[in-house]
Amino acid sequence: MMRNSYWLPELFNDLMNAGTAVSRQAHTAPATNVWEDNSGYTVEMAAPGLKKEDCTVKIDDEGNLQVNMEQKHDEKATENCKYLRREFSYTKYSQRLLLPDDVDKSKISARVEDGILTVRLPKLESVVQNVGRQIDIE
Repeated sequence: MMRNSYWLPELFNDLMNAGTAVSRQAHTAPATNVWEDNSGYTVEMAAPGLKKEDCTVKIDDEGNLQVNMEQKHDEKATENCKYLRREFSYTKYSQRLLLPDDVDKSKISARVEDGILTVRLPKLESVVQNVGRQIDIE
């Protein structure tokens, strides 16, 4: 089977190249859902085990949404035991998302609940301008 065949999905190629740094990074990126409704956009990112203190959401200097998640696992050493296997680790993730022009950046909100970081991006309220009017003749 050809590994770089044009019809193989990227995920399959990443799995075939499991020793590369790129594939390890792709596997640690949280699953993300993005959807739009009439009032705005919603971004959901998987954040299992994270608390709100572990997440930061901000608008950067270029006007993009910057999402950071970081969790440190404390070393719990006791006199009576030693780890035979330890897989808990330090986790850090950062993502910058370009915002659509119709997002009201002053009303963006975020929350962490049930292992999901939800960022709500409300749309700017469109002002309907009545273009019809009487023109005075001078």
